[in-house]
Amino acid sequence: MHGGGGFSLIRLFTSFAMLGAEWVMWVLVALSVASVGVMLERWAYYRSVEDDLDKLSEELRGLLRRGDREGAIARLRKSPSPAAAVALAGLQEDDAGLKSVEEAMAGAVARQRMILERRLAFLGTVGNNAPFVGLFGTVIGIIQAFDKLRETEQAAREAARRAAQGGGAIAAGLDTGAVMGTLAEALVATAIGLLVAIPAVAAFNYFQRKVKGLLASTEGVTHVVNASLAALTPELHGVYRARSERKPEHHAQSKSDKADKGVETTTREEARDPKEAPATVAAEKA
Repeated sequence: MHGGGGFSLIRLFTSFAMLGAEWVMWVLVALSVASVGVMLERWAYYRSVEDDLDKLSEELRGLLRRGDREGAIARLRKSPSPAAAVALAGLQEDDAGLKSVEEAMAGAVARQRMILERRLAFLGTVGNNAPFVGLFGTVIGIIQAFDKLRETEQAAREAARRAAQGGGAIAAGLDTGAVMGTLAEALVATAIGLLVAIPAVAAFNYFQRKVKGLLASTEGVTHVVNASLAALTPELHGVYRARSERKPEHHAQSKSDKADKGVETTTREEARDPKEAPATVAAEKA
């Protein structure tokens, strides 16, 4: 409704627009600072996980072909790369078969993807929406400019009316300077929005390509692990498994021996009849 004395939604929003567009610019500045912080953090993180994956793959292949499981795990733990974390997750499940190794590495790849893509959605959101925030500030500024134009026009008409009543021949003109100044300030909001969005979009695209490259190299290392484990000869495969299962098997065997001895003793005692026990003992002593 736009009635005279009643509630008017247009007047409400016009009053809000009269607050000005400066607060919109401060929002854009805050988004710019936050996006730069995310860019620096992601850049530092991606630098920290870099490694020579070709060298890592060669060393890992050689260790696994020789059946050196402990050496392969130790080498992977020294690498900061996501590929090493994925390969390590697979080797920790190698005693359950190649299928378990593949499933473990697939799950590790999903976890690494989430870590690598952390905070990138914020950059994409800022890059896509900062121009619209700036445009919102520009619209607010244009509303202010037209409101000033209306006030200036009313003042000019009032001056012309007074001049006509007084017999004067000169009427006051429109003060377009204030209107143009308000429009210029409104356009600054759009410029700031574009200034915030362009670096955010560029960084988002760069980091996305970085993530794809790291995940592609991770996939290459997982293939090395699968191929090396599948290529083990039966002799090396036995050595490989023995190194990881020697202690558990020895412990289980000790428990089994103790259990067998206990069962045998219990069986012998239960086989004796209580009435024949003294005679049996005497016969054994004789």
